Amino acid sequence: MSKLKIAVQKKGRLNEDSLQLLQSCGISIDNGKDQLKVKVPNFPMEILYLRNGDIPQYLEDGVVDIAIVGENLLIEKEKDVEIVEKLGFSKCRVSLAVPKNEKSKDLSFFQGKKIATSYPNTLQRFLKANKIEAEIHMISGSVEIAPNIGLADGICDIVSSGSTLFKNGLKEFVPILQSEAVLVRSKKLDQEKQEILDRLLFRICAVLKAKKQKYILMNVPNEKIEEVSKILPVLKSPTILPLAEEGWSSLHSVIDENMFWEVIDELKMAGAEGILIVPIDKMVM
Repeated sequence: MSKLKIAVQKKGRLNEDSLQLLQSCGISIDNGKDQLKVKVPNFPMEILYLRNGDIPQYLEDGVVDIAIVGENLLIEKEKDVEIVEKLGFSKCRVSLAVPKNEKSKDLSFFQGKKIATSYPNTLQRFLKANKIEAEIHMISGSVEIAPNIGLADGICDIVSSGSTLFKNGLKEFVPILQSEAVLVRSKKLDQEKQEILDRLLFRICAVLKAKKQKYILMNVPNEKIEEVSKILPVLKSPTILPLAEEGWSSLHSVIDENMFWEVIDELKMAGAEGILIVPIDKMVM
């Protein structure tokens, strides 16, 4: 039977988040130290730990079947691969940054300037779209130091919290693109491997859906059940269970975590009491 080859980052935060997602999907991962290729005992899959920058090329060539990578890397490498699912973690942005004492807030600041970056293609497209001519210096690492040693007037790099920029005397000037981890497939996938991917994707979607939803329980007077039910955005209809106290019921439902604070006051005004919010581990639709 075929095995689906998935590439993940060899080390770093994306590696940790990727493995956590796979484990949440029931994928057993038991690899020894410095092992770069691992067979999964309970799913038709092999995990390859690769250099982040090499993964898009391996995907395009069909050496690996799928991968979890940053969307920003795919945009930069411009390879012929397909994004299957956005995963919602490792969110960041690729931004232009300048010395923190720079007063200019206009993109014209970069006209004729030197910019250091690990993302030359992304930066070049942005500059061209904004009719800015600048000299691009390609650096593979430690981009933040470039202005401090006189190599560049600004940089273009990944920004998450901005703390690394601050520590190096820089500030974010303007974001170029937003990014997050994505599941990507090679266009050379055969039918058998596509079926395995579909099974994996089903699990991933169940995990991702659960992260965005919460299980909500509350005690409601029986005469208020209809009113409270209309407030709740539910999958189909709430589950209603009688309480020991006559005239009261326990109402159970699922709610989008981001909507809870929007409806909590309405629920209380409608008569709901003892409201509990519980995390959901998996959610199969």
